Amino acid sequence: MASSSSSSTLVLSTLFSSLPHPTTKLPFSSFPTSPILPKLTLSSSKPLKSNTIQSSRVHLLRRFRAYTTIRDAEKEEEERAFVGEDSAEFLLSKQKLSSWLYFTAVLGTVLFVLNVVWIDNSTGFGKPFIDAVSRLSDSHEVVMLLLILIFAIVHSGLASLRDAGEKLIGERAFRVLFAGTSLPLAVSTVVYFINHRYDGVQLWQLKDVFGVHELVWLSNFVSFLFLYPSTFNLLEVAAVDKPKMHLWETGIMRITRHPQLVGQVVWCLAHTLWIGNSVTVAASIGLIGHHLFGAWNGDRRLTIRYGDNFEVVRKRTSIVPFAAIIDGRQKLPKDYYKEFIRLPYFAITALTLGAYFGHPLMQTASFGLHW
Repeated sequence: MASSSSSSTLVLSTLFSSLPHPTTKLPFSSFPTSPILPKLTLSSSKPLKSNTIQSSRVHLLRRFRAYTTIRDAEKEEEERAFVGEDSAEFLLSKQKLSSWLYFTAVLGTVLFVLNVVWIDNSTGFGKPFIDAVSRLSDSHEVVMLLLILIFAIVHSGLASLRDAGEKLIGERAFRVLFAGTSLPLAVSTVVYFINHRYDGVQLWQLKDVFGVHELVWLSNFVSFLFLYPSTFNLLEVAAVDKPKMHLWETGIMRITRHPQLVGQVVWCLAHTLWIGNSVTVAASIGLIGHHLFGAWNGDRRLTIRYGDNFEVVRKRTSIVPFAAIIDGRQKLPKDYYKEFIRLPYFAITALTLGAYFGHPLMQTASFGLHW
């Protein structure tokens, strides 16, 4: 580096250059040039001392590092900005008594129509549907898989057509079409499973093994907490409120982005362990396969609907439970537990306990249909 009697040229190194030790005196010309930081020309008739140069260089580098750290923190905070919705939020101040009375009327009407049109063997199409599918194979395992496949095609197919369908006939009308088609097929599949769950080949018998009953009970209880996040807003489910495609981001979503998939896997593993025969294995394979497709299809639809916002949620969540938390992509707030102390979770807990104690009633009702 050249110098003259009238001026001296000081070249600052980049952040990635190594600083000389404070006790080391380097010649002025030993500082490397930088493609990033500009050259700084100091007007001086006297040459700068090496310790003055070193002090200025350290001071500037410290300021650069501090600036970079602040910018990185701001960028991280921006990336973690809340872009989704608070799941399971239920505020009494926002509830209307008229809406819940309407919901009760809609629910009663749906159950009445479902019973007449589908469940009642004297008037409904449920038994003829089961008989038609059963004629395709003498194997209960094959029939079980066919019933799940039919339900999956209709359910996921209509879900994929949701955007186009809502534009064509409206959100509420499409929800009625979706539920009116999926619900009867779901009932048929569940009833057939209950009636034929002990058919087929017995593969293992672990019911008398110590702790298996408790493990299965606990697993089923946990599975329901994962299975039903989509029912957080019952008024939308019944089309009382205008149905929306939600981008949930709190509560169970922090643990896994696809809680229904996780809940179904846990439910299937628990029931397969308990019953231990080929029909249950077939049902579990079909249900898990359907929910794996549903997880992929759900991400695809959310990408189309929410774009960059969903990509933000995708990056800080995981499909595998707790994976995003473990690797640091999901930062849990200190009061995370409060996201579960909400009425919808208490309602799911009550329904789960009711379903467990109501097993004999469900079995009796299913046997009476002879599906």
